Amino acid sequence: MFTVTVRDHMMVAHSLRGEVFGPAQRLHGATYVVDASFRSASLDEDSVVVDIGRATEQLHEVLGELGYRNLDEVPALAGLNTTTETLARVVADALAVRIRAGGLGEGARRLAGITVTLRESHLAWASYELDL
Repeated sequence: MFTVTVRDHMMVAHSLRGEVFGPAQRLHGATYVVDASFRSASLDEDSVVVDIGRATEQLHEVLGELGYRNLDEVPALAGLNTTTETLARVVADALAVRIRAGGLGEGARRLAGITVTLRESHLAWASYELDL
């Protein structure tokens, strides 16, 4: 299996529901380093998994829809507890929609999956793996 990973970041504000989150139940900021890894069993006719430039652009656009916003006020996230794990899934799902729409090129339609990792710090991160 081949994998290509691109990286970006986003800054958000949000609050988490549930006593387990302690002070994070209050509105607070978070900065995430976001890695999106694209998996394929084979390379395309150009000998790549995906075009790194296109993958970087698509990840940047997805994060642009979330960044510098209070996630508690984003209608598409209503009812979600925007934990790091949940946000990893949200980003992966948005990338999958863009892949299916051709945003990473026709060759990307053969991808086997995506893994999105959100790093809260050098000590803690969460990932979501999506099979395509």
